Amino acid sequence: MATRGQGRKGGATSKGQVRIIGGERRGHRLQFVDQGGDLRPSSDRMRETLFNWLQFELPGLRVLDLFAGSGVLGAEALSRGARRAVLVEKKRERAADLKRQLLPLFEDRIEIHTADAQQWLANSALQFDLVFVDPPYDLGLAEPACAALEKRGLLAEDAWIYVESRRHGEPPVVPANWQLYREKSGGDILARLFRREAV
Repeated sequence: MATRGQGRKGGATSKGQVRIIGGERRGHRLQFVDQGGDLRPSSDRMRETLFNWLQFELPGLRVLDLFAGSGVLGAEALSRGARRAVLVEKKRERAADLKRQLLPLFEDRIEIHTADAQQWLANSALQFDLVFVDPPYDLGLAEPACAALEKRGLLAEDAWIYVESRRHGEPPVVPANWQLYREKSGGDILARLFRREAV
């Protein structure tokens, strides 16, 4: 899970790493450089909770990580048996770093796009079984992304959608046919997993 917020001010740059915690690539560490303070990969504990929710669903799924950041959500899904993952990352340097680290690990099972999430959604004709919607906090990106996923027909009939937002304040509104399956809060994070029902 890549929990991203605006916790640091200004254009500070920091380096860090996050590890894949389950599956065939368990223990592998992904390096990342955070320029601007909008990237905060989540704790192992919160990510483990999410993938425990999904553990019996992951094999064979087509996955979209819409605001990829460190790339750990898509990588974790692939490590645990997802068939294919598409990662979308707006920042060019970060996307290049994802390609450098993840393409050797997962080869043709992963696809990484350097693009704005909303623009990418507007031009995609792919369909997904599991989508991670985990944008930087406070920018109002989650709600329109969720609406576009439904409107554009990018979700499988019974798709899973994970939406992460700031715990305090109003959570993003999701389409009416998304049923809340699990919810967990911790620190500043509200993590919600939805199951889509066909309209």
